[in-house]
Amino acid sequence: MIAEAPKPDDSFTVQMTDGVNIEIRRYGIGKGPCLAITHGNGFAIDGYRVFWEPLLERFELALFDMRNHGRNAPSGADGHHYKQLSIDIGTVQQAIKSKLAPRQPIVGVFHSFSARSAMKHAVEIGGGWDALFLYDPPDVPPRDHAMYDPMRTFEVRLVEFACNRPDRFDSADGMVKYYRESRATSRWVPQAIEDMGRSVVRRDGAGWTLACQRELEASIYLSALTLDLWPKASVYGCPVKLIGADPDLKGNVPTGLANQALARENGYIYESIPQTGHLLQVERPQECRNAMLSYLRELGIA
Repeated sequence: MIAEAPKPDDSFTVQMTDGVNIEIRRYGIGKGPCLAITHGNGFAIDGYRVFWEPLLERFELALFDMRNHGRNAPSGADGHHYKQLSIDIGTVQQAIKSKLAPRQPIVGVFHSFSARSAMKHAVEIGGGWDALFLYDPPDVPPRDHAMYDPMRTFEVRLVEFACNRPDRFDSADGMVKYYRESRATSRWVPQAIEDMGRSVVRRDGAGWTLACQRELEASIYLSALTLDLWPKASVYGCPVKLIGADPDLKGNVPTGLANQALARENGYIYESIPQTGHLLQVERPQECRNAMLSYLRELGIA
């Protein structure tokens, strides 16, 4: 794998409904169906290169970072909530579609909080996707559900983690070192540690800081508890596949079990990826691609 991410064939900036700008990068223009891909809370799409780069062989890719993440300029807290994030998904989708060839399919590929944002957009505003893939969204069920307390505990712990994580570094490699030493990244492929570490920081004066302010990251974890989003697969308006962390892995995060429950109760096409946690796309990238490609073939899109 090359040392740096490939350069896009085209890039453009789209203004969100509240004036915030998001950069979209296009690769392999017109090569095939377009996959619009973004990332999880506190991360950046460049950090998922081990997942998306091999897809360049057969698809057009439209990559973007969510607001206050990655390559986007900081935009503050005012729009950093699920209502606006779901609107952002629709705005980005329409901007990408305006660049595509007639009848070129567009597929949404989302992870974690961006998957929850895409879910909210699809069921409350309207889909517009030819297919939708949701990688381990942190689904918090209704309060009387058996998975509510485990998911609540998980999100509250993440709030504390985010608020106390290091956020200033002397060099761009500061987060690379942090990820290398963290138990949470022990299943990541080595290249992902390098890519993610460099993609989640930005220059700040003489040093480097987290691209996504840690308090903004924490606010998303907390707001998951009041999102009230446990939808049936039938309400999306497009084919949707839920791809989750391993629900049977000892000591794993509860998102795997929560997604298994959502799928069983609400009629999703579902697959779990063995031996993975919440960052499954950078732990088992090939298996995660296969889970998507198999369903695209069933749909006649791949």
